[in-house]
Amino acid sequence: MNSLKLIHEKYHWKQVSSMVILCLLLGCGVEKYIPEGEVLYTGAELRTSVVAEEKVKDLKKVKTELNSLLQPEPNSSLLGMRLGLYYHYKTQKEKPGFLNKWLNKKFGEEPVYLSQVNPERIENLILNRLDNRGFFYSKAASQIDSSKSFAKVKYTAELPKPYTMETFQLQKDSLQIYGDIAATIDERAFKKGERFDLSLMKFERERIDNDLKTKGYYNFNPDFLIFEADTNRYNNRKFDLFLRLKSQVPERSVIPYQIDSITVYPNYTLGDTTEVATPKNVNGLAFVQNEEYFKPEQLEPYILFEKGQDYNARTAQLTSNRLSAIGSYKFVNIQFTELDTIANKDGAGSLHAELFLSPLTKRSVRAELQAVTKSNGLAGPGISVSYSNRNLFKGGETLSLSGNFQYGAQISGGENENLSSIGGGIKADLTIPRLVPFSPKRFKYAVPKTKISLGGDFLNRSKLYSLTSFNSSFGYTWNANKYVFHELNPISVNYVNLTNTTEEFEAILDKNPFLRRSFEQQFIAGLTYTFTYNELVDQDKTFPFFFSTNIDLAGNMLGLVSGDETIFGLEFAQYAKADVDLRYYYRWAKEQSLVARVYAGWGIPYGNSNTLPFVKQFFSGGPYSVRAFPIRSLGPGTFTATDDSTTSFFDQSGNLSLEANLEYRFPIFSYLKGALFADAGNVWLTTESELTEGETEEAIAFNEKLQTEGKFEKDWMSELGVGVGFGLRVDIQSFVIRLDLASPVRVPYWEKGERTRTPFFEGGSNNLVFNFAIGYPF
Repeated sequence: MNSLKLIHEKYHWKQVSSMVILCLLLGCGVEKYIPEGEVLYTGAELRTSVVAEEKVKDLKKVKTELNSLLQPEPNSSLLGMRLGLYYHYKTQKEKPGFLNKWLNKKFGEEPVYLSQVNPERIENLILNRLDNRGFFYSKAASQIDSSKSFAKVKYTAELPKPYTMETFQLQKDSLQIYGDIAATIDERAFKKGERFDLSLMKFERERIDNDLKTKGYYNFNPDFLIFEADTNRYNNRKFDLFLRLKSQVPERSVIPYQIDSITVYPNYTLGDTTEVATPKNVNGLAFVQNEEYFKPEQLEPYILFEKGQDYNARTAQLTSNRLSAIGSYKFVNIQFTELDTIANKDGAGSLHAELFLSPLTKRSVRAELQAVTKSNGLAGPGISVSYSNRNLFKGGETLSLSGNFQYGAQISGGENENLSSIGGGIKADLTIPRLVPFSPKRFKYAVPKTKISLGGDFLNRSKLYSLTSFNSSFGYTWNANKYVFHELNPISVNYVNLTNTTEEFEAILDKNPFLRRSFEQQFIAGLTYTFTYNELVDQDKTFPFFFSTNIDLAGNMLGLVSGDETIFGLEFAQYAKADVDLRYYYRWAKEQSLVARVYAGWGIPYGNSNTLPFVKQFFSGGPYSVRAFPIRSLGPGTFTATDDSTTSFFDQSGNLSLEANLEYRFPIFSYLKGALFADAGNVWLTTESELTEGETEEAIAFNEKLQTEGKFEKDWMSELGVGVGFGLRVDIQSFVIRLDLASPVRVPYWEKGERTRTPFFEGGSNNLVFNFAIGYPF
């Protein structure tokens, strides 16, 4: 047997070696395709030397910038193979064949020849960039290293001691603008000893211009500022830096402007004439609308600038953001018109502000037919209908009504065959674009919203139970800034009524006291709060960070009010629950990204509760969790339920959850993306379920097994379920259809020493788990 294995391994390596040799031959074979008189360009290298005794600051950054100038990019190669170039050359034949055409379309590259390289131009770019960074009188040279078919260019750059700043001064006269410029200059950017840096000066001009735009200077332009360096006082590569206005700057550009009048068109359509009915004045703002679409008194608080105020570009942008956030308008256009280009007695010009607000369609109805497939094997049709009124009371209020109905049948065989599920619900949301009862002007960045929700759902599982639930909430949502989002629901009420339980389901409850207790507490009332910090909104950020936490407190107020374990005859739940979601993204060229995620959640029952309500417990496994395990099939701890998946659906939950994920995402072509991932996680129990008198021996034994195997212990890491896999995603303008195929690496409910296995190969029929989902997992 060992000799056969040895022969097999030798044969295997022989095959691999043959393939590598063949690929190398194909890659090197591009030489015969190179046209006569051409030499293939294989890249460039740059060597720099600094003629300075002391250490030069940020030299590594300068070298990186110089290397970015070495253009063009040569053809890509891997282990000496230039397959992209090879595929291109193959399609130049008279009959290239379908395969070569396809390979060239996907991976082919146009050849880059030495004749396309201009070393003299690159030398000049290097010298220019060094001048911009303060290394004046540098030297650059190049040398071509060439063979018959290939050539590379070697560049050298000799950097002298850079010029450093000795003093900085703003040259000013009696104009008011010089005082405002002086107040906005960042002195940290012009410290003694700083190297001459043209890009920094350009950045400072832009920054000063932006600050002046917030102080009334409507017509100012960064090009009106000029930096001048003077080396006459020194002979040791030092300079004095001066900032001043250019000569002959127009007078209208150096005076601040004040807002003289404001006109708002709350119901504007492109092409409409603005000469309409008599304006309605509210706090100095003129509202013009033939038919009242939006009440002026309700719209006025969203506008942050007012008559007599200095022009401020930042305030105008915030006003535009606030008006857009109301949810009633498709376009918001703010325009300013000069009324007087000559300064008044206060030294300021005058502007007229006009706000053109184009409404969205007020009412909309949407219906969807759905085909629903769930991880527990239920599949069937569904329908959902929604209605929206975006300006219900003419104050930007949005009323949303929705309803849905679904039918599912068990498509898998076994003991669950012929099971079915019928479910549906209705929901009403009223969103008010202000923080009732506070004024919107208290919030500068974005308009907070008040949301009132009321809904009901029903679910009938054949052979098991019927479940009816009602929920309502009153709360607020708001963005503190570009990245920070808050949601606070001081009132959150849920009522769940379990009825029509079958003997089969009663047997499940009798067996599992922990589960029965979680269903008994039907009334949940408390407070919820969500904080989110999300840098993903910044598309240019290479290392965006995401953090979100949820806090859920229930029963405290009811306990104080009732002084008992019930209210209105209903037993209410008491618990505290929180979770944290951390994600770190690394994004680079061609839509590639690496995402790392850590999630933790913990719920603590107290008072008249010794378990969390079933709907508040944590579950592990499934398309948004550890994908190598079916939904809700992990934990708690090393516990595993019976083979009856209907039973395990209820058994496998916990009040503590830990998860970690790592995913590499990459493009394939067009809208099709790919992913490689690894997941780890589980749920555990940190509280013990109390048994009541009269429990059966089976229930006592089951509870003991659940509590023992599901308890969170010091060796919790050995109880993590771990899986790996790959996936395909169809991503069309942020609508994502996701297909993931995963396989377990570690199965926590197997015996110690036998939990690890080879993914995709070991584990029998359970070694592959297919996940279909909408949206990315995180």
